[in-house]
Amino acid sequence: SSDLSNTFNDEVMRSLLSPEAYLKITNAIEDGKKIDREAADEVAAAMKSWALSKGVTHYTHWFQPLTGTTAEKHDAFFDITSKGKAVEKFKGSALVQQEPDASSFPNGGIRST
Repeated sequence: SSDLSNTFNDEVMRSLLSPEAYLKITNAIEDGKKIDREAADEVAAAMKSWALSKGVTHYTHWFQPLTGTTAEKHDAFFDITSKGKAVEKFKGSALVQQEPDASSFPNGGIRST
């Protein structure tokens, strides 16, 4: 059996999110509704806190661009400032649907025009 203690699942969301944010997320999952930036920021804060409590420093954004393939984008919860200091970062913008064509990738992605 798999270890669900390492999964940011419904039980974890229910315990970490406000009732309002939890409802918005479940509506998005069940009905395909979009979440607003406020809910996305709350989910991002909860995910980061939960992940850091488990020793996580990096995450993968797995997605399906409009190219018919899958892709991954690896990132970290930390960034380096211009003064060489590490800072934590992870905001709701990382959870909001963007770039359906993978245009941020080095090869520019494939765009349908």
